[in-house]
Amino acid sequence: MAATKTSTSSQSNPFIKQLASSNRTTRDRALSSLRIYLRRPTPFTTLDLLKLWKGLFYCMFMSDKPRNQQALARDLASLVDELKSVEGKIAFIEAFWKTMAREWNAIDSLRLDKYLYLIRCFVGKGFEVCKGAKWEEEVIKQYEEVLRGEGGPLSPRDAKVPGGLRLHVLDVWVDELEKVDNKKEADVGWVMWVVRQLAKESLVKSVRERAKEAIDDERLEKGKAWKEVQEEAEEEDDEDEEGDFGGFED
Repeated sequence: MAATKTSTSSQSNPFIKQLASSNRTTRDRALSSLRIYLRRPTPFTTLDLLKLWKGLFYCMFMSDKPRNQQALARDLASLVDELKSVEGKIAFIEAFWKTMAREWNAIDSLRLDKYLYLIRCFVGKGFEVCKGAKWEEEVIKQYEEVLRGEGGPLSPRDAKVPGGLRLHVLDVWVDELEKVDNKKEADVGWVMWVVRQLAKESLVKSVRERAKEAIDDERLEKGKAWKEVQEEAEEEDDEDEEGDFGGFED
């Protein structure tokens, strides 16, 4: 868990009702205040961030009209930038993913599109955090631990993570990487490691196949670690062809 240690969770409580208000003015004011609040030097706990994301989830839930919803999604992703440290930024993103995994099945079809766009924004923001750290291997690994961990959208076998959430993250993964890494500075061998592991370990066939499609995307720039990832993939594919258990169809 990429969470921080110091707790002042009681201070975050007033935001929750305001962020989930049916009144847009109230929600906008709460979001503006939250932006300032996140700049504090004192670290947030896991519980702090999960409480905040409960309110932020319903802030999006109450938003109407596509243009407003997309603007709000970008605003929510930009909250990451207010956190002082890389660890704080990753912890905030982790709380987002845990919230989405928990609430996914409660999202009705009429509201799904705005949450899909929100997810896209956060996939991109995760890459931006890595880019801000100059694509350091340790930062990428720290972030990928969140993605693979409990409640993470690329956790291969966490039954609490809905398959639809995994599939959508995989759908937009290379799109957002291409946008953020426009100068081709990232070593995609490391960036794609978490996807490779999902292709290897998921028990769901559709998830494995979608992960393999992302790995094979021709837009990916082959870097120094790419050869290692591809060789491992080829070895595992050969093993699968020998009759190992292929997982569930869906």
